[in-house]
Amino acid sequence: DLAMNLVGQPLVKQQVMKGVREFLENENPMKPLVMSFHGWTGTGKTYVSSMLIRHLFRDGLRSPYVHQFSPIAHFPHQEQIEQYKENLKRWIQGNLTNCGRSAFLFDEMDRMHPGLIDVIVPFLGPSWVVYGTNYRKAIFIFISNAGGEQIKEMTLDLWHAHKDREEISLQDMESAISKAVFENPQSGFWKSGIINEHLIDFVVPFLPLKRHHVKQCVINELIQQGLEVRQDVVQEVADSIPYFPEEEKIFSSTGCKTVASRISFFF
Repeated sequence: DLAMNLVGQPLVKQQVMKGVREFLENENPMKPLVMSFHGWTGTGKTYVSSMLIRHLFRDGLRSPYVHQFSPIAHFPHQEQIEQYKENLKRWIQGNLTNCGRSAFLFDEMDRMHPGLIDVIVPFLGPSWVVYGTNYRKAIFIFISNAGGEQIKEMTLDLWHAHKDREEISLQDMESAISKAVFENPQSGFWKSGIINEHLIDFVVPFLPLKRHHVKQCVINELIQQGLEVRQDVVQEVADSIPYFPEEEKIFSSTGCKTVASRISFFF
């Protein structure tokens, strides 16, 4: 599914496949699997997390063992942060008691109140049992736009240096992401024990997408909607999307995010 449907993200395929396969094959993991997805909007972060959940749980995102959190929906008010901490700790503890193989998705980590996420630190580490619950088979995924600007700049620099995206290594990206995400006072990870105790197993960068990637997204979407794959439609949808930088127009400003909604205008 990743190979067929995720476009332009070689580092993601490599990291996610490796991380998930090794984790699931280990009958007694030392700690839960913790992955942090970073990148510009529309590059596939939510798409990959949904795909992963769909393959791991029979009911996918509707499974009672899959839990999604959004700072805007679940933790909107700064003044209630202490109550949110207590609720979040109880929620995770209760659900891990029901099913040790639960998955927890935290969306928009860049909007999370700093300090809130630290209540889950005890659930992420290598202890055997926390609060009476064996939780080492759980999966935690953090999704964030933070670092997207730095990933975008680095990808553009590498493009100017004639380096193909397949040649981009994780090392090329890691320091830029760390600075943008983990050293930013506005970030949900700011001064977090999750960072200080090195509890994230995989920091996964999502690269900005080029025009030919957008065209592939259009083709995938047409197939998914049961529509005829017409090259004129593919071209028109791809051309309708804004690209940057202003002069060269190399990368899509919105990734593939608006592709599905634009198809009806041209079909």
